[in-house]
Amino acid sequence: MSAKFSRKYWLTGLFALLSFSASAQVILSPSAAASNHSPAQATPKSATEPVPNAKALEEKAEQIRTACIHGRRRVCGRVVQIVPEGLVVESGYTNLLRPEFSRSWVAPRTVIATRPPNLIEENNPGSVCVGLVFVTDIPKKPRVALYDYVILQAYPAGDYVYSAVPTVKKTLRKFSVDLRTAIRLNFDSAGK
Repeated sequence: MSAKFSRKYWLTGLFALLSFSASAQVILSPSAAASNHSPAQATPKSATEPVPNAKALEEKAEQIRTACIHGRRRVCGRVVQIVPEGLVVESGYTNLLRPEFSRSWVAPRTVIATRPPNLIEENNPGSVCVGLVFVTDIPKKPRVALYDYVILQAYPAGDYVYSAVPTVKKTLRKFSVDLRTAIRLNFDSAGK
């Protein structure tokens, strides 16, 4: 299946989902709700609310997809926190990109890995991500433990509030290993 073919059906599914959620906001008239028969005509919640334009939604989804692909990064670093939604990773351990680590996305904590002291993140697709980041949609196997190392390609998916100690909160960049999830999360945050 070609990428263009699958993207077309993904966007069609997104539009159908949005159309269904809009149609779920229908209010039944009191007489129709009292009877066991389906209503002859349903009225929308608000006649003045604009109906989303399918072409505009498709264009917005494609713009978000393109931005996610151009913003993808290599997350290679030490796991500093594990939460149900994903991992907080101290990324920038470039020597984890050696060929001997290419067999798995997890390297044990016993591996000798260092961060270059003056590493700067480039603004190119696929460049190494530097600093603390949050990664979601990680593979289920092998299981990752605290202080293990991970080597992943991930797509930008918004922000995550990290709390190393209860009184200190820090906003981290959020990445998703799955492109579809990254698009959905960015689409949802753009709609707010």
